[in-house]
Amino acid sequence: MTNAPFAFEREPYRTELPTRVVETGTDGLRPFVILDETIFYPEGGGQPADRGEIEGVAVTDVQKKDGAIRHYLERALPAGPATARLDWARRFDHMQQHTGQHLLTAVAANRFRWMTTAFHLGTEICDIEVDAAPLGAPDLASLEEAVAAEIRAARPITARRVPEAEFAKLPVRTRGLPDGHSGDIRLVEIGGIDLSTCGGTHLRSTSEIEVLKLLGTEAIRGGTRLFFVAGARARRRFGAHEARNAALRTVLGAPDKGLVEAAESKLEQLQDAHRTARALEEELIAALVGSVAALPGTTYVRHFDGKGADFLQRLARQVALLAPGKAVLLTASAGGQHVFAIGFGTLLDVDAQKASREIIEAIGGRGGGSGRVFQGKAPTLDGLPRGVELMERMTGGA
Repeated sequence: MTNAPFAFEREPYRTELPTRVVETGTDGLRPFVILDETIFYPEGGGQPADRGEIEGVAVTDVQKKDGAIRHYLERALPAGPATARLDWARRFDHMQQHTGQHLLTAVAANRFRWMTTAFHLGTEICDIEVDAAPLGAPDLASLEEAVAAEIRAARPITARRVPEAEFAKLPVRTRGLPDGHSGDIRLVEIGGIDLSTCGGTHLRSTSEIEVLKLLGTEAIRGGTRLFFVAGARARRRFGAHEARNAALRTVLGAPDKGLVEAAESKLEQLQDAHRTARALEEELIAALVGSVAALPGTTYVRHFDGKGADFLQRLARQVALLAPGKAVLLTASAGGQHVFAIGFGTLLDVDAQKASREIIEAIGGRGGGSGRVFQGKAPTLDGLPRGVELMERMTGGA
């Protein structure tokens, strides 16, 4: 295995590489190989690991462990010659996000004196943490425009390694070297504006970032977290927003500028309708309780299409309270779901807990409760007749 930097560092734009499997092994149940040379970047420095394939076998993770780079695979591979192929779309996305972070961090420090303390490259959005008080919209607009100017400037980006003695003399932006580091130190430079320590993969020019969009902020640990996306991610996100807005324009019948107001109006209408429906349900429950109390017998069974568990529970609770000599078994179905509620009036001489368990079992459902009201769900209502028969037996008649 070569002692020189690996291909992912020397040639970050390379997508295919003839190499050799020099060692195989397993980490738990995960097979891995170690290559003589690799284009796969191992996770580190806030940048996720690359993906791709080796001899047609998918690479599921890449980690540096015990001084070697382990390529975890979907299945084992034997030692010998092999061709490595990179998932270039994923790699280039990471290069855009990571280089975008370097530029964002440099501009935030140089122009605004906001120093970056952490970086995270996520699957959808990225973020940096800066040692600044909460930032307002004007601050973000100024920062974003300053970054955009540097993207348009197409500043060259280069990487090199320097010995520790030279490193100590350079104006390097760094949060410190890894514990136990020895040997040369890798530096990434954005021409004229930034020189920093980094082992990640980067673009050749700020122009390849394409665009960087700040998405928002949140306060964290006395500083501020800035969320952003860059490159193709930003374009995809914009496309998704446009498609969503088009759908909302159709649904709400409003232009882009009026979508929020239209949605708020619809929400208010829905809330009014919900309050009206709730009031009508309360009236229905009161009427039902009165009719149940007037019926002969001790049990009341009824099915409601389209009602939910909350309605059944409220009705069962009111019957148990206001019709103390009755027991109810209520069911409802909506959207293929079946729910039930069981209630025992306070004058009935039954062990409500034991009786409910037996009735639920007879129905073929699952549920529970407390006091004298119980509820649950059932895959079907085929067992309902058995539950009704059992309830009638327990309460002394129909």
